[in-house]
Amino acid sequence: MAFSKQPLSRVFRFKAIAPRFWRWFQQPVHFQSNRQKQYHSRRRWRLVLLGLLALLLTLISVPSAAQTSPVEQNKVPVVLDGRVLFEVGNFGTGYRAAKRAEIINNALKEEVQSPQLAEIVVVREDDLIALRSRQNQRHLLTVREEDTLEGPNSLSQANFWRKTIEDALRRGQLERTSTYYRKALMLAVGVVLGAIAVHVSLLFFRKWASHRLSLWLNESTSPLHSWEQSARLLLKLALLGVQAGLWTAVAFYLTDLFPQTRSWRYELFNFLPKLFNFLNSPVINLGNSNYSALQMLLLLGLTVGLWFAVSFVTKLFKSYVLGRTGAEPRVQEVIAVLTQYTLTFLGLIVLLQIWGLDVGSLTILASVLGVGIGFGVQNIANNFISGLIITFERPIQVGDFVKVGELLGTVERIGARSTEICTLDQVTMIVPNSRFLESEVINWSHGNPISRLRIPIGVAYGSDVKKVQMALIEAAKSHPEVLLQPHPQVWFQGFGDSSLNFDLLVWIGDPKRQFKIKSDLNYRIEETLRCYELEVPFPQRDLHLRSPQLDALMGAWLQQQTPMLSLPQQTEAPNGDQPSVEYNYTPENPLDDTVGSAEPLSEQLLTSTVVKKELTYTDIEALVKAMRESGGLEIKDRSYRLNIYPNCFIGAQAVEWLVQQQKCSRKEAIALGQFLIDRGIIHHVLDERSFQDDYSFYRFYVDER
Repeated sequence: MAFSKQPLSRVFRFKAIAPRFWRWFQQPVHFQSNRQKQYHSRRRWRLVLLGLLALLLTLISVPSAAQTSPVEQNKVPVVLDGRVLFEVGNFGTGYRAAKRAEIINNALKEEVQSPQLAEIVVVREDDLIALRSRQNQRHLLTVREEDTLEGPNSLSQANFWRKTIEDALRRGQLERTSTYYRKALMLAVGVVLGAIAVHVSLLFFRKWASHRLSLWLNESTSPLHSWEQSARLLLKLALLGVQAGLWTAVAFYLTDLFPQTRSWRYELFNFLPKLFNFLNSPVINLGNSNYSALQMLLLLGLTVGLWFAVSFVTKLFKSYVLGRTGAEPRVQEVIAVLTQYTLTFLGLIVLLQIWGLDVGSLTILASVLGVGIGFGVQNIANNFISGLIITFERPIQVGDFVKVGELLGTVERIGARSTEICTLDQVTMIVPNSRFLESEVINWSHGNPISRLRIPIGVAYGSDVKKVQMALIEAAKSHPEVLLQPHPQVWFQGFGDSSLNFDLLVWIGDPKRQFKIKSDLNYRIEETLRCYELEVPFPQRDLHLRSPQLDALMGAWLQQQTPMLSLPQQTEAPNGDQPSVEYNYTPENPLDDTVGSAEPLSEQLLTSTVVKKELTYTDIEALVKAMRESGGLEIKDRSYRLNIYPNCFIGAQAVEWLVQQQKCSRKEAIALGQFLIDRGIIHHVLDERSFQDDYSFYRFYVDER
């Protein structure tokens, strides 16, 4: 292989041109205010030329490095500080070319470290011509007839190599001096700062160009209005390529300033051909052709590029062709999906044919793939086919409000393998398409989006069912999102354990808001029931304890606690919640004793003189204060049959206190107590009876806070 210095000379010429071009680029351009477009056009051209120059500086030396690959060649390069000097061949049968070049390179590395100026001489050793160092008498290499180029003899070749080695050694010694390092570092810093300035300028240019592009493409009259995003992406990629080329050129130039970095760069470029040869070695045999790993990677890259190209063409077809036909969106989606799959399949067939692969030889591979689909990738194939069925039948569409199993949300995207559903918590769930065909799916938006809500309500026994119906209908009609057609309905479902059960049925037009509407209706129902004085009862159960010993024990204990009261008589509570207790109280004045049972107060009693008397707010407040302070009622925790009732007082004691303090009769005291219940000041601990003159427990509402 003949040695040529042409690649190196081209590199030096371009390195000489680069600083001149950079100075031309930094020169200010004088322009008038009415010639802005001309200035920006010239600046864009300068950026393009700078990018091309950086690319040339990056690629020019690559062939020279690739040409020096020492893998099993007859000629191997001799390198010093990353620069190729010449090439040597085999030295008889004892040294191969690679071994010989390694010995010469090591000798040159030792020689270049010498502090004395390098001087090489040509000497004869027997019948051979050798090159030696004059100072150290170090043998560098021996010139054979096989090393001579066409034309000159071995002596002329030795003199030529002596001059080349001597120049390279002196240059290497110069580059290892402190003066050279100082100048090189200053030059490197200047180049880096200049590259940073250019990089920042490119960033500002991208902002300016993006703004100008938006102003131009945002106009409705622009024919490229729909290509705004694509144009932005193209501009970004172009400037990114220019920036990458700029920093590649800077890195190449900086590594060329210092011997060690230049050697590392040479080793890197020398490794790339080895890696390329390794990747280019055959690894797969299909039919009569062998394919390397590099070819398979290239085929994979072309396949990915084909997929993106088909997707881009499909979007154009859907936007500019199907969009103008006036077809329904779901029909357009089906046609676009089929077009994409068809073009992808045909593109793969054409790509394989161009690649030189016989499609007929893939029959065995297709059979194996079919078995693999039947066993290994059955779920993937099932989801893919389910996606096609969903695409054709359209049981669900984008924007539908669906429920799949326990998953509830809105369909955002229907893909080939899976579907994305956004739940009410704004969490995107990816559901395989097969679930929509194998399980039950509730689609509130399918067909008619109007759906019905059912709200169960229970009211206390004894409530007027007509008032219940009116209250529920009023609450439903007051909501703005409840449809008036069909009319809201109230159904009487039956008699529950502790309530009358009703169902409020309303219709809404937006199924996605059913939970919010249901919550609003519950608020309105509770407010309306309060206005109509309808009660929602607590769950109630009857508990019967049959234990004579327990009754006797509790009776003896109660007599010890309240000796002035007689033994209580147990009666059944009116509502069946808990047994009530009555005590026969024997007053000092028998004429005033008119209350001895648990019957409700009569209308005559409720209209007594105490109630008819107009009490002011101050009188009521003073009475309550007197009842609660010391010297008033005995308010404490009381127990009855293993139940504790905190902060309560006894009705009979309250009547006695009112008779003594208010100077009224027992009837008037009972009426006054009932008046306090009606005003919401006191209440029975179980809220099951009115005010009685017996051993019933009552409590102030303020004591419950």
